[in-house]
Amino acid sequence: MFELHPRLAEDTLAVGDFPLCRLLLMNDASYPWFILVPRRAEIREIFELARHDQQQLLDESSQLSQVLNKVFHADKLNIAALGNMVPQLHIHHIVRYQTDQAWPNPVWGLFPAQPYTERVRQETCAGLLDHLIDFIPDKNCIVAPGIC
Repeated sequence: MFELHPRLAEDTLAVGDFPLCRLLLMNDASYPWFILVPRRAEIREIFELARHDQQQLLDESSQLSQVLNKVFHADKLNIAALGNMVPQLHIHHIVRYQTDQAWPNPVWGLFPAQPYTERVRQETCAGLLDHLIDFIPDKNCIVAPGIC
């Protein structure tokens, strides 16, 4: 049975679900930073997914990337599955700007997280949800209560 790793649950806000993945928002307003987590038990690496799930993950990641690029006008998207701190398979999708505080370095550990205010959470997710296909917003969505 799928359970979200406690560290992900602590550091993120639920946005909703694609057919395979749970979509999370990292609670750091410094960057539009989303995370896809395949809802499969005990998966640490992409190759451990069934082949059709691997393709679905790629499809969902690609769709999310296109929407993030369109909505946020990214200079660059950082997409990564590291798992050094959280072994559960999860893929970071981070919108980067040449003007962001960490550019051109990775975002991890350079600056303290700046938690979202309710208003900024709503604004961050509003345009995104309008463009996602086969996506179900979380029923208890605190990210964008006017939309979810």
